[in-house]
Amino acid sequence: MKKYLNIITLIFVSNMLFSIANAGSDGSLEIETKSSSGEINDCFEKVNRGIFAFNQGLDKVIFKPLATGYRKLPQPVRSGASNALGNLSNVVTIPNNVLQGHFKDAGVNTLRFVINTTLGIGGLFDVASYYGLEKREKEDYGQTLGTWGVGEGCYFVLPVLGPTTVRDSLGSVANIIGGDAWYNVTIANDTQYFNEADYYLSRVMSGVDFRAKNLESFDSLERTSLDLYSSVRSLYLQDRRKKIQNLDEITETLSDDDWEEVDAQ
Repeated sequence: MKKYLNIITLIFVSNMLFSIANAGSDGSLEIETKSSSGEINDCFEKVNRGIFAFNQGLDKVIFKPLATGYRKLPQPVRSGASNALGNLSNVVTIPNNVLQGHFKDAGVNTLRFVINTTLGIGGLFDVASYYGLEKREKEDYGQTLGTWGVGEGCYFVLPVLGPTTVRDSLGSVANIIGGDAWYNVTIANDTQYFNEADYYLSRVMSGVDFRAKNLESFDSLERTSLDLYSSVRSLYLQDRRKKIQNLDEITETLSDDDWEEVDAQ
């Protein structure tokens, strides 16, 4: 029954995303096949701002207090959790390295995953870096679609999950249909060792870890922004475009390792 519900949900989400992909003023569908640099295609800004305000409220009463409490944990505990989450992200990064033709990165990330999962006790310790296998940039299916020339489409904000685009949301759908090994093990197959609770716990921990890393950054952004919604939108889109183009510039307000936690979102 759960499998059928997942399929129905997938079909509904796919149809919704294609419907809002780039609807022209006459309602016709215009799926972009090339990205536009610098443009902001905020098709549903009024609705987006409402959802953004809702998310801000949740952040104040739930996520920020959780992140503040998380920051009080000993540094080794937080580092171990962050390492484990980063190691887990390799199951999505590796196939996208291959799809983008970055075979050297795919090899390094595969070795990192194997070493850290075994010798690093499930990724709690970054043993691979000790052997000279340094971290590579995270990749996802949204980035792969961008590399292949698919336009980002409309920008929109999801309840709880935050900013995304049509392209990045379609990339997330790829996880559901088999692109995320961790999703397959925990939810699609629900093995005796892992189940869907493990998957959702990892997603919540990713969000809390991200929020904890950026308590000061978000507070500063909130204090200095004349329009917080526009600032977050610009930061998100700039960061995603930078990653797709494999640029090395660092987003001024947030560190380079941060925004990928949000799109997952």
